[in-house]
Amino acid sequence: MDNEYLTVTLRLIMALVVGGVIGIERSYHGRPAGFRTHTLVCTASSLLMLLMVYQWRLLPSVPIETIRIDPTRMAQGIMTGIGFLGAGVIMKERFAVRGLTTAASIWITASIGIIIGMGFYFAAILASVLTLGVLGLFRVLESHMPVFHYGRLMIRTRSGERISEQSLLELIKGHDIRGGSISYHQANESNTAQYQLSIHTRDISNFSRLAESLGAMKDIGEFSIIQTEN
Repeated sequence: MDNEYLTVTLRLIMALVVGGVIGIERSYHGRPAGFRTHTLVCTASSLLMLLMVYQWRLLPSVPIETIRIDPTRMAQGIMTGIGFLGAGVIMKERFAVRGLTTAASIWITASIGIIIGMGFYFAAILASVLTLGVLGLFRVLESHMPVFHYGRLMIRTRSGERISEQSLLELIKGHDIRGGSISYHQANESNTAQYQLSIHTRDISNFSRLAESLGAMKDIGEFSIIQTEN
C-alpha cells in the first residue's frame, strides 16, 4: 500500500511539473491557456489514468476476474474532453484564425499526462523535451523560413471615380504582391465601387508599402489590408 501511495504521488507530481513547464512557455508568449491551464490538464489526465490502473483497489468486494482494465478507453475519453477545451482557445478574427498552436499544446500536454499516469516515464520526458523544442526552437526556425504572407485587400473608390482591374493588379504587382480574382460591389446610392481580393507576398513589409501608395491616391476613398492565415 505504501508503495502504491508513493507511485501515485510521484506520477501526479511529475505530471504537475511537466504540465507547468509547458504552460510557462505559453504564458510567456501571452497565450490565453498558459501555466495553470496546462498544469491542470496534465495532472487531470494522469489522475484519470491512475484511476484506470488502480481501479481494482477501489473495488475490493468485486471479484477480480470481473474487472477489465482497458487503458485505451480511458485515454479516448480524456482526449475527447480535451478537444472541447482546445476548441475554446481557438479564435477567429475576421479572416485570421489564432490559437491553433495553444490548442495543440493542450492536446499534447494531455497525452503526456496519460503516459505519466501509465508509468511510461521515459516516453513522457522525451515527449516533454520534444514539445518544448517545437514551441521554442521551431518558433525561431519558422521566423526565418521563406513563407508566403496572405492578406485581404478591400478598396472603395470615391464618388464618381473608378479603377480598372488591370490598373489595380499592376499597382499590386509593382509592390511585389500577387493578387487573386477580384470581386466587385457597386453602391448606386453613393456612386462608389468596392473591390475585394486576396493577396500574398513573401515579404510582409510589402503590405505596408502598398498601404502607403493607396493612401496617396486621390481616387481611393477607403481601403483596408487585413493579414490572414492563408
